[in-house]
Amino acid sequence: MNRPSEERNISRDQWRAHRRRRFRRHGRRAYIRSAYSLPSLATLGNAICGFGAMYVTGLAFVEVNTLHDELTRWFARNSFVVAAYLIFLAMVFDALDGRLARFTRHTTDFGGQLDSLADAISFGAAPAFLALQLFRFMDARFESAVPVIVSRLIWAIGALYASCALIRLARFNVSNEHGEQHHFSFLGLPSPGAGGTVAAFVLMQQDLFHRAHYYDRINYPRLAAFCDTAALVCTWLLPVIVLTTGLLMVSAIRYPHLVNKYARGKKSFWNLLAMLSALLAVIVAHKYVLALGTLTYVFWSLLIAAYLRFRPKRPPSTPHALEPVPVTPNP
Repeated sequence: MNRPSEERNISRDQWRAHRRRRFRRHGRRAYIRSAYSLPSLATLGNAICGFGAMYVTGLAFVEVNTLHDELTRWFARNSFVVAAYLIFLAMVFDALDGRLARFTRHTTDFGGQLDSLADAISFGAAPAFLALQLFRFMDARFESAVPVIVSRLIWAIGALYASCALIRLARFNVSNEHGEQHHFSFLGLPSPGAGGTVAAFVLMQQDLFHRAHYYDRINYPRLAAFCDTAALVCTWLLPVIVLTTGLLMVSAIRYPHLVNKYARGKKSFWNLLAMLSALLAVIVAHKYVLALGTLTYVFWSLLIAAYLRFRPKRPPSTPHALEPVPVTPNP
């Protein structure tokens, strides 16, 4: 007599379990579908930071008293420093979008193309525009009459840097392969490394420039003169840095991916201590450590490639002649 009710209970339990599984499956699909937008948002944040860096750089030549917004006035007074930090923030977004794409298992060609377009703004156009505007600004401050041919040459260096960044990103799109195992090294200097090098050098130059004014106010003429001279030297070295990083982006020199190669997996105690020391150095004097660290990254691989190319080659070793083995006759 109880068999039909038991069968109904069993079928009702099965139907409830099936409904729970269906809701759970649809909920997971909805979650993954919503997570697909996170890498694209991070990529767009990269592009917005690059665009913001160019906008803030243009405020350096605006009269501060004509601006009515207090935040815009602060940006105008610290335009080059803010622009450099925005380029570094773009580097954070650039590293984050790839991690999010691999975390959600949604690495697509659309995301790769969008990432390259954002990098063209943040690490191609923005660093070149920042370097050109800084050179113009410092030339006016130091009241040094730069010849017209030199000014046009520096503009051409900025245009060459932007062109090399576009070529580098186009080459990366053609040869790019999805997966973490394919990103342990780069053919040519990566565009975020080139843009970060220019931005870090600008930060160091601006810190020396402001320190010169500070030491002059507190009546330390020797330190003020030293910082002033160092800032002027950095200003004239900036076009060389821009030209070198631009050409290295389209070179055939291999550059390691620092995070994937040195910061992943098990490391020894000394490697952990070295990374901790580098982190503490960045906290203490980040403007100078970032400048020297990025320059070391740029030129270290270049020096290694030059050494491997021009080192004296050893002559091929000739094998020794085999001595005849005496054969004893059988008795």
